[in-house]
Amino acid sequence: MSLRGHWRTLAPFARRWLRPPRPVPTVAWSTVARDSRVGPVRLTGRLAAGRPAGQLSTGQLSTGQLSTGHLSTGHLSTGRPGDRGNSELLTILVHGLAGSAGSAYLVRAQGALASAGVASLALNLRGADRSGEDFYHAGLTDDLHAALADPSLAPWPRVAILGFSLGGHVALRFATEEGDPRLVAVAAACAPVDLAVGARFLDRPVAAGYRRYLLDGLREMYGEVARRRPVPTPPERLERVRTIVEWDDLTVAPRYGFDDAWDYYRRASVGPRLPLLRVPALLVASEADPMVPARGVRPWLQGASRLDVRWAPRSGHLGFPRRLDLGLDAPRGFDSQVAAWLLARAG
Repeated sequence: MSLRGHWRTLAPFARRWLRPPRPVPTVAWSTVARDSRVGPVRLTGRLAAGRPAGQLSTGQLSTGQLSTGHLSTGHLSTGRPGDRGNSELLTILVHGLAGSAGSAYLVRAQGALASAGVASLALNLRGADRSGEDFYHAGLTDDLHAALADPSLAPWPRVAILGFSLGGHVALRFATEEGDPRLVAVAAACAPVDLAVGARFLDRPVAAGYRRYLLDGLREMYGEVARRRPVPTPPERLERVRTIVEWDDLTVAPRYGFDDAWDYYRRASVGPRLPLLRVPALLVASEADPMVPARGVRPWLQGASRLDVRWAPRSGHLGFPRRLDLGLDAPRGFDSQVAAWLLARAG
C-alpha cells in the first residue's frame, strides 16, 4: 500500500474544512420504506433539480412528501420533464459507511450533475440522518426500491444510481435485482464487492485510524436507534468493539437474520452476482485504496459483461486527483467523467 493512497484518501477531509464544496439548491425529500421486522422506516434526502442556478424545477412533485426548506437561490416550481435541464435523467446518490446525504463527496457530485442538467437525489440510507428509525447494511437495497417507488420521483422517465464505497456496493447489488424498469445505469466508486475481504482489510492494525472513524459514526447512528426502539445489542457493549467483523456480528447479523458476520458477508456480497447486472455499470477503483483492496475486486470481474471497470491512477479511497482521466470522453475530474458516463448510458 503506497503512501500516495493514504494521502489521496485523507486530503479530501482537509479540503472539506479549508474549502467546503458549495451545495447547489436543494429541497428536503422524504418517503417511507415498509420493513417486515420493524414496520415503517422513514427515509430522507436532498433533491436537486438539473439546473446549476436560478429557478429550481423538479417536475410534478408530490408536495405532501417534500419540504422546501431554505433555498439559497430560486424557488420550487412544477413543470414538464423538459423543464429539468438537458436531461430526463434522475440520479440517486448513495453515501458510504457512516456517511450521509450531506457528505462532501455527495455534495460535489450533485453539483457536477446539476451543471450537466441532471436532477439528483442525495439519499440517506435508513438511520444515516441520525433519525433513529433503523440502521442499514451493505446488502440492503430496500431503501432504493422504496425511494424509486415514491410518487415524487415518478416524473423522471430514466433513473441512474451513483454510489460511493458501501453505497457503491448497494448500487451494484440493486442493479442485479428485479426492480424499477426506468433504471438505465449504475456507477460505483471504491465499492467493496467482496465484503469478507473488505472487512478483514479494514481490521488490519495499519487501518486502525480509518476503522475508528467508521466505528465512531456507526455508534452514533446505532445509539440514536437504541433511544427509540429495541436493538440487538446494548450500546454500552458496543463501546468495547474494535473491529468491523465484531461490529457486524453484534448488530447487522442479529438485526437482519444472518447467522453471524461471515454469513452476512457471504449472502450479501455483490461480487458473485456481478454477471447478473441488468443494466450497464461503471466501477471506479484504485490500486492504492487503503480501505478497499484491489484483491477483493479483481477475482469477481470475469463474466461481468455489463461492468466497465476503470482503475483510477494516483487515487485513494474516494480521493481522486482534481484532473482525473478515466479514459472517458468527458472533461477531466471524477465527478465530470462519471456524470458524462451516466448521461451517455441514458441516451
